[in-house]
Amino acid sequence: MLQRTGDAHRPSGRYADAAAGSALHFGLLPIGITSVFAIVQTLGWPVWPLIFASIVGLALIIERSIALRRSRVLPANLLGDVLNLYTRRQINLDVLDKLQSSSALGFLFAAGLRTAGSTREITTKALEVAGGHVAHQLARYLALLGAIGSIAPLLGLLGTVVGMIDIFASQQGGANPQQLAQGISIALYSTAFGIIVAVPSVLSYRIFRARIDDFLVELEQQAQRLVEALYTDPRAARTGT
Repeated sequence: MLQRTGDAHRPSGRYADAAAGSALHFGLLPIGITSVFAIVQTLGWPVWPLIFASIVGLALIIERSIALRRSRVLPANLLGDVLNLYTRRQINLDVLDKLQSSSALGFLFAAGLRTAGSTREITTKALEVAGGHVAHQLARYLALLGAIGSIAPLLGLLGTVVGMIDIFASQQGGANPQQLAQGISIALYSTAFGIIVAVPSVLSYRIFRARIDDFLVELEQQAQRLVEALYTDPRAARTGT
């Protein structure tokens, strides 16, 4: 699209216009808050999926950081407290309900104690089923976080490609090379935004995944200790419930 002023031709694409009128914002000066908003406005619709992805990714990182705290998954001394209550026959339905909702480890222990009056195999099977549920809960939302880390660079690249198409479609003979270069630099911000969103998402995903793997190993060990304690106790045929 061209606008004619006398014999001169001036590029009028979205990115070309921004390059012509925003040299102060997008030159060699440091990027401030005002210029960031100007960049977002100039990039147009391709940047909005990235902004949405960044908000969702940040929310997931905060939520998983809270949910995967050690105190909420593997409370200290819980096994000893549970066995102490068991030996004193103070395990009842209220205690089991509170234990089940207290933490991931408590959920496992409650499942084992509910079947402690049965055979060892039944209790072990109940713990395996509960362990599968715990593993699923610990990994909740991680797939979405990993997906954000994977698609954010692609969304950024899409914005850059759309910007480049807009720039070159608006160029005609006699266009200012400086404006062309400035418009390309603005379009490349979209790729930069995509990488900025992707890096913390991928890094957080890896950290959370490793933390969950460590938790699952410890949960399995704690569950095995509970079984050993229950079935080496001569009173293990009863739960006191």
